[in-house]
Amino acid sequence: MAGSSAPRSGTDLVERVRALRPLIRSHALRAELERRVTDEVVEALTDAGIHRMNVPRRYGGHQTSLRTQVDALSEVSAACGSAGFMALIQAGCAFIAGLFSDEAQDEIFSDPDVRVGGTLVPSSKAVAADGGYVVSGESPFATGCQHADWHLLTALDSTGEGPPRVLWLAIPMTDLKVLDDWNVSGLAGSGSNTVVAQDVHVPAHRVLPVGPLLAGAFRSQRNSADPFYRMPVLLLFCAWTAANALGLGRAAVTEFEERIHGRGITYTFYERQHEAPVTHLQLAEATMKVSSAELLVADFVGLIESRVAAPEPYTAKERARIRAQCGYLTRLCKEAADLVGSASGASSLHREVPIQRIVRDLNALSLHSFVNPAANLELYGRVLSGLDAGTPFL
Repeated sequence: MAGSSAPRSGTDLVERVRALRPLIRSHALRAELERRVTDEVVEALTDAGIHRMNVPRRYGGHQTSLRTQVDALSEVSAACGSAGFMALIQAGCAFIAGLFSDEAQDEIFSDPDVRVGGTLVPSSKAVAADGGYVVSGESPFATGCQHADWHLLTALDSTGEGPPRVLWLAIPMTDLKVLDDWNVSGLAGSGSNTVVAQDVHVPAHRVLPVGPLLAGAFRSQRNSADPFYRMPVLLLFCAWTAANALGLGRAAVTEFEERIHGRGITYTFYERQHEAPVTHLQLAEATMKVSSAELLVADFVGLIESRVAAPEPYTAKERARIRAQCGYLTRLCKEAADLVGSASGASSLHREVPIQRIVRDLNALSLHSFVNPAANLELYGRVLSGLDAGTPFL
């Protein structure tokens, strides 16, 4: 695995990633066709330090500020939505790995450029055995599993007494099988195949109960007092996915701006699309939607970062609002892409034209169960109406 030197600052990391955009963009179509991010892009992102953003400093990680993470991930996403989504999942899973026991971290972070994947839907079963658990089952949507070194697999531990516990289990990818079943229309290059565990033994130190984690309790002793790792992981996921939406939304507007100067509007008198009043309205509205999305991101990222400096419990209303903002800004970016995509003409249907892929990627992101705009608005509305949120995933 390639090594990466520490960025001098958050700005340096963002600049490194921004410099990779031509490379990432040039590989975007190939990633979609091959249904996985290319090795060249993965290695370039590793060299830039993207996988060290949430690795503890004692292992050579950066513990990068959340604002910088959003900026860096949005740069990747602007060049390729699939590469951006894979990067955000691996960045997020590295953060979760930092909540496992210190013994587990010593294993996982033996290489600070480690790539950690994971799934949250508990489709597998864990049975207590021999100082740990034996795990079997299929876990779909394992983003970037072909390039991962470790996988954080969720499984149900059913003892027969009360509801089953949800566990996160850290498993080397060499112990898992990957099914080649990621054939989709959006974020197609993210490589989100199904991983299969067949009677895999996982020692107890590599197990993290999800319930206590959502309540703020985790197993790491060395990270328990570090404000960086006290940030609520589900709220961080809102920020990481927001970066994917923002990058794609910005890219849609940029692609349209460039496109309108090189084509006309067929069956009209407009030989240059940028001269048509309807184009002015379309471009302005799309730009305003993305700008509004940026403001929503800045608002809740600012709130999360302010709590790092001055720890204070989040209210249910704040947590629900952040989820709602995550979904709503994704909807705004999707609407912006839909608007300029529909104005890009039939020639934009060609696979090598990025705007059609951006539209499909944003549609896929909007369907993610944690991002879905309608579901998140309902959740927020329940809390605003004085009801329980109806989910522990806040």
